Amino acid sequence: MPGSPSEPHEPSEPYEPSEPYESAAPYEPSEPYDLAVIGAGPAGLAGAVTACELGLSVAVLDAAPQTGGQYFRHPAPGLGAARPQALHHDWSEFTALRGRFEASGVTHLPHHHVWTVRPPDGDGIWTVHALTGPDAHGGTPARVRARTILLATGAYERQLPFPGWTLPGVIGAGGAQAMLKSGLVLPGRRIVVAGSGPLLLAVASSLAAAGARVPAVVEASGYLGYARRPYALAAGPHKLLEAAVHGSALLRHRTPLRTRSAVTEAHGTDRVEAVTVSRLDRAWRPVPGTGRRIACDALAVGHGLVPQTELATGLGCATRRTPDGTHALALDALQESSVPGLWAAGETGGTGGWDLARTEGELAGIAVAARLRGLPALTRSRRARALARRRDRLRAFADVMAAAHAPGPGWTAWLPDDTDVCRCEEVTAGSIRGAAGALGARDARTVKLLTRAGMGWCQGRMCGAAVACLAAEGGRGGGRGDGAGGGAEGGTAQGTVPPSAERRPLAVPVPLGALADLPEESGRPGPPTDGPTADG
Repeated sequence: MPGSPSEPHEPSEPYEPSEPYESAAPYEPSEPYDLAVIGAGPAGLAGAVTACELGLSVAVLDAAPQTGGQYFRHPAPGLGAARPQALHHDWSEFTALRGRFEASGVTHLPHHHVWTVRPPDGDGIWTVHALTGPDAHGGTPARVRARTILLATGAYERQLPFPGWTLPGVIGAGGAQAMLKSGLVLPGRRIVVAGSGPLLLAVASSLAAAGARVPAVVEASGYLGYARRPYALAAGPHKLLEAAVHGSALLRHRTPLRTRSAVTEAHGTDRVEAVTVSRLDRAWRPVPGTGRRIACDALAVGHGLVPQTELATGLGCATRRTPDGTHALALDALQESSVPGLWAAGETGGTGGWDLARTEGELAGIAVAARLRGLPALTRSRRARALARRRDRLRAFADVMAAAHAPGPGWTAWLPDDTDVCRCEEVTAGSIRGAAGALGARDARTVKLLTRAGMGWCQGRMCGAAVACLAAEGGRGGGRGDGAGGGAEGGTAQGTVPPSAERRPLAVPVPLGALADLPEESGRPGPPTDGPTADG
C-alpha cells in the first residue's frame, strides 16, 4: 500500500454485496493513506477522485454498499431497474463522476460505519475507527490511518413533531424518496407531502410519477423570501429550472400546493388514515378554525436538513449558524475546518445540493494535495479559482433557500403536552416543558439529563430540534415569538444551543465490547458519559 503521494497504487476491486469482509481483521490498522474520505456521496467522490488524480493515496469509507450518498441512491442490481435515471436529475453527471471514481486508484471501503476519528498523536497520522458490516450493531472493528481527513458525511432530516407523528405510515420526506430510489417501492398509495423546503416539490413529483396519488403538498413557508435576493437567485438558474420542472409535474398530476400551512395532527389507529392541515400565521402558529382533514394512507414530512457534524464537533471543530437555524462547520476558503488537517465538503458545511457538494469536494481535494505535496500554487490555479467562484455562487443561492424555509418560532403551538417528542424514550412535550420550567433547564443537554430526551437509539437526530426549542422557551409554552424558533424574528428551530462534543461523543451506537477491545494507546476514545451504554 502506498505511503507517499507520488507512489502509484492498485485500484480497489468492485464491491459485491455477497463478498465476505476480508479486510476486517480486528484493529489491524491500515498503512497510512494520504487522505481518508468519510462519505461516498458527491462531495466525497469528487474530493477523493481529485486528490487521487493529483497523486495522493486515498481511501473512501462509507456505511452504504454503493456510492452516491443520500442524493444519488439507486436500486441494487438485483432489482433489475431498467431506467434508474428516471428518478434523478443530473444522472449523467453523477455516472460520469462515478466512472472516474471506479477507474481511479481510490480504495473504496463500503459498509464501514465510522464512529469516531482520533487526531494525530505526535506522528502526524489520523486514526479513523469504524465497524464493518451491513449495520454498525455487531460489526467487526477496523481502523484506517491517514495523514489528512475529508469529512463528507452529509445531513439528516429535521423533524418537528406533532400529534400522531409516531403512527405507522408517517415517514420522513427524504425517507419516502429513499424508498422509491433504492427499493422501487412506495410508502402508500395516497400520500400527503408536508413540511418545508425545496425537497418537498422533488419528493411529491417523484411519488406522483411513480403512480402514487398526492392529494396535497403542504409547505409551511411561502416563496416570497426568494424574491428578496434576486442577485443570488440569478446565480442558481439550474435550481430554478429544476423547481419549474417539479412544479409542472404537480400541475400535470393536479396536485395542489398549500403554502403557509402545516400538518398539525395525524389521525389513525393501526396506521395513518388522515391528517389535519391548518393555515399558519407568519410565526408558524396555527390559525384557529382553519384545520381541514385530508384522507391519506401515508404522510411524508420533513423540515429541511441538519448537517451531520458529530465527528467534527467531537474533535473541537468550530461551527456556524446557518440561515435556517441549524449548525454547520465553519470552513475557510479552501474547505479546511478550524482543526488543521481536517477538511469538509458538502452538507457538512451547510445544505446546498449535490452540485455545491461536488464543487466543494473537488476544491478540498486540490487543497489537500497542495498541502501534502508542498505545492501551494495548486490552490491559486485557474481551476481552483473557478471552483471557488462557483462554490460562492452556489452557497449564496443555498443561503437564500435556507432563509426562505426557516421554521418560525410559533410552531410549538401545535404541540400539546401529551405529544411524544422523543420517540425512542417516549418523552412528552409536557415533560420537557416541565424540565425547562419547574426544574430550570435552559439547554438541550440539561433537559436530556433530566428527562432522557435524546438518549435513545437515534441520539437526538429525530427530536433534537424540538427539544432544544422547547428548552429555549424555558417552559413558558409555545408560539410566543420569543426567539425559540427561526424565521424573521431572529431565533432558530434549534433553540440557542450549539452542538458540542459532549452532546454526542460517538457518531453511531457502539457496542461496549468494541470499546473494551480497543488497544491501549494515547488518544484512545474516552468512556461513555451518559449511562451504561456507549450510545448515550
